[in-house]
Amino acid sequence: MSLDAEDSPSPSFDRDWFFPSSSFIHESPPKSPKSHRRFSATPKHSPDSILSKSQSFRPSSSIPPPTTSKYGILRRRVEFPRPLIKPSKQEQHDSFLDRKPVVPSEKKHSTEKVSSGPSAHRVRFRWDLTITVAIVITALALSVHKNFTLHNQVIDLQDQILKLNVTLRACNSLSNLDASDSVLQEIDDYDYGGDNGLKNLALIVSLTLLSIPVLAFKYIDFVSTSRSSGNIWEALLLNKQLAYRVDVFLSVRPYAKPLALLVATLLVICLGGLAMFGVTNDSLADCLWLSWTFVADSGNHANSEGIGPRLVSVSISFGGMLIFAMMLGLVSDAISEKFDSLRKGRSKVVEQNHTLILGWSDKLGSLLNQLAIANESLGGGIVVVMAERDKEEMEMDIAKMEFDFKGTFVICRSGSPLILADLKKVSVSKARAIIVLAEDGNADQSDARALRTVLSLIGVKEGLKGHIVVELSDLDNEVLLKLVGGDLVETVVAHDVIGRLMIQCARQPGLAQIWEDILGFENCEFYIKRWPQLHGMQFEDILISFPDAIPCGIKVASFGGKIILNPEDSYVLQEGDEVLVIAEDDDSYAPAALPTVKEASFMHIAQPARMPQKILLCGWRRDIDDMIVVWRGSLPKDSIVPKPAERILFCGWRRDMEDMIMVLDAFLAQGSELWMFNDVPEKERERKLIDGGLDLSRLENIQLVNREGNTVIRRHLESLPLQSFDSILILADESVEDSAMQADSRSLATLLLIRDIQSKRLPMSNQVHGGSFSQDTWIGEMQQASDKSVIISEILDPRTKNLLSMSKISDYVLSNELVSMALAMVAEDQQINDVLKELFAEEGNELQIRQADLYLFEGEELSFYEVLIRARQRREIVIGYRVSNAERAVINPPAKSERRRWSLKDVFVVIAEKEWE
Repeated sequence: MSLDAEDSPSPSFDRDWFFPSSSFIHESPPKSPKSHRRFSATPKHSPDSILSKSQSFRPSSSIPPPTTSKYGILRRRVEFPRPLIKPSKQEQHDSFLDRKPVVPSEKKHSTEKVSSGPSAHRVRFRWDLTITVAIVITALALSVHKNFTLHNQVIDLQDQILKLNVTLRACNSLSNLDASDSVLQEIDDYDYGGDNGLKNLALIVSLTLLSIPVLAFKYIDFVSTSRSSGNIWEALLLNKQLAYRVDVFLSVRPYAKPLALLVATLLVICLGGLAMFGVTNDSLADCLWLSWTFVADSGNHANSEGIGPRLVSVSISFGGMLIFAMMLGLVSDAISEKFDSLRKGRSKVVEQNHTLILGWSDKLGSLLNQLAIANESLGGGIVVVMAERDKEEMEMDIAKMEFDFKGTFVICRSGSPLILADLKKVSVSKARAIIVLAEDGNADQSDARALRTVLSLIGVKEGLKGHIVVELSDLDNEVLLKLVGGDLVETVVAHDVIGRLMIQCARQPGLAQIWEDILGFENCEFYIKRWPQLHGMQFEDILISFPDAIPCGIKVASFGGKIILNPEDSYVLQEGDEVLVIAEDDDSYAPAALPTVKEASFMHIAQPARMPQKILLCGWRRDIDDMIVVWRGSLPKDSIVPKPAERILFCGWRRDMEDMIMVLDAFLAQGSELWMFNDVPEKERERKLIDGGLDLSRLENIQLVNREGNTVIRRHLESLPLQSFDSILILADESVEDSAMQADSRSLATLLLIRDIQSKRLPMSNQVHGGSFSQDTWIGEMQQASDKSVIISEILDPRTKNLLSMSKISDYVLSNELVSMALAMVAEDQQINDVLKELFAEEGNELQIRQADLYLFEGEELSFYEVLIRARQRREIVIGYRVSNAERAVINPPAKSERRRWSLKDVFVVIAEKEWE
């Protein structure tokens, strides 16, 4: 809205008025165009109008200036005083923080160049406040200094007056007693008068220091500071800045809380001492000590007399109670934090020569059991478990394990094996063996994590004292891990070990129990040791030199420490060679004098003479010595019984199915059939097998037969000729292998269905079974069916073992327990891994079960040494036997020189070369 200057009856307080001189009043003004003025959009009584009056009204740019030069120089600007409305303090504070200058568009550019607006006002306000505070502090300091100076002058003058009075009275011949009494009285009066001012000053200072925090806390919200972020000014409240600084100080400084408590205690003691000095006649030192007693014991203020001392003492006691409450809180928090740190496993393990287990899986229980048995002869050991779990949960799970630790202590820590700080927390550099467990779940992800763990272990600056045993899930990843870890790393491929063991047990029932006895530390296991007294002896003599052990191999020093299982009888033990034996413990055996068993008559075995062979090796390899040893161990045997074709059934699907098929193709006779029954489509099976590296066209001995169905549905199983299979392998299916209980339940259901179908199809036998169940029961029928065919079930949970062992309807394989045994054995002795790899491989030597008619006649009396020597005619090493009426085999039997009567139904456990067609 625009108004004419002449038509406006009421002048505005915010307009600019121009008054002419006296001569201009008496003359008639020339006619000129009306000048239009425009009101500002700013409210009349707003804070902005109060602070910047010059910006209230401006003439419009469209209005031309007066054209008459005569009166142009006579115009002047006059501002009328305007009524002000005093805002409240809160409005002033808000307007100060939120004000924004109203700048006309035509002067915007010039305003940016000039320091104006809120930032300029804040700077001026801050400088004014700073100067004012500095002046006040300076004046106060000068006043205090002047007060102390005048006080000292007064004391000096009083001392002079006192001396003059004493001299005057002495001159007047007063009595000495009266003079001395009066002098002492005057001294006391002067001292009290002098101390009175000092005490008042102390009281004022203490009250002032106490009031400063109260005033600061009350008015701190009205104090703000400005900071620049680029070209933008931002107002910050001082209380927020102080709160932030205190928070940072308490968070960053580890001793911030005790330091704050100490400062608060000193302040209470000092201020309380000054206040007590002001209200009592005691010295400052005594008042400070009295203040400390009030702080330390709040009951001491009860002896105070007088209103002033009582008020001060109560105040000090109240502050002391607050101080001790803070102290108790800090001590309680520190103790709780320490116990919480210990509870969560954050403290460092100060051990050496301990066994370190990284990770957590279902195999941990069996692994701890085997390590406890292995350390029993040493009086126990230390096993440290570190996993990404809560320490209390790990300890509770370990406490639930149903076995005796035999003096072994298990220490749990929470942490990641990928973090070097966590590895140092468990003293990884001082461990004698490090076991890396595979995670449950995807095989590739588990092996990738194992690889990163090995890289972290190798990156430890202090180095590693022991070796690393890694559990892998996929055989293809073993090469990569060996490339990273070198000779420091030993690998145990769980699926590969179990798959090969299942195949061996399917071809030789009862072998699973023998493997449990050899791999576990409860009975006999492999040991390697050097015996200098045996140097120069042939292996056939070494074989009968240990009454409490059975030699089965030599670690040849000249071959770089290569272990040769079942060497030639003529091999002579050289200096530096070590003997591999099967014994109960590492300190339970020693060589003795040779027994007189060579005079025993050998059993005549009608075999064709072993004919020499000529083998040509074209070219040269750096491992030619290893090839010579392998070829020598793989030569055809003197007598080979032709193997019949077999029919084997696989129920379920494993991710390493292609490896098991290749092993079976190497073991089985030509014309054998392998039936695969699972719910994987046939085309998908072929794709998985080819992706796994299996060339179906190169299978020589077996023919694949695919059947699709569910292994826990009876009608699907009835479509198979279950009574015609020589061996049936029930695999832990890949779809449920992550859950041990679910996989075992599925395997157990499949086993029961197959045995029930077989019992209905196979003819009943009138022979009484050796078990405790009658033939009329369903378990008795299944036991009779188990005599016709072999079923191997892959079991993951040890609790399922009792069900199968009681019913005796399956020759089981306890996979997790066997893998844990292998891990524990390799952790105790790194060299044993080479022995296990050869026993599980397609070539070389393996554990076999032989019938007794290969070594003796019915009812013949022989000692174990004599049977051992007879077995050497077949290039075999007998390590144990099982009599016909026994359930378990005896490995490394005692009293090897005593004779006993043997039966042809007995079987012997031997280490022999694999038979080839």
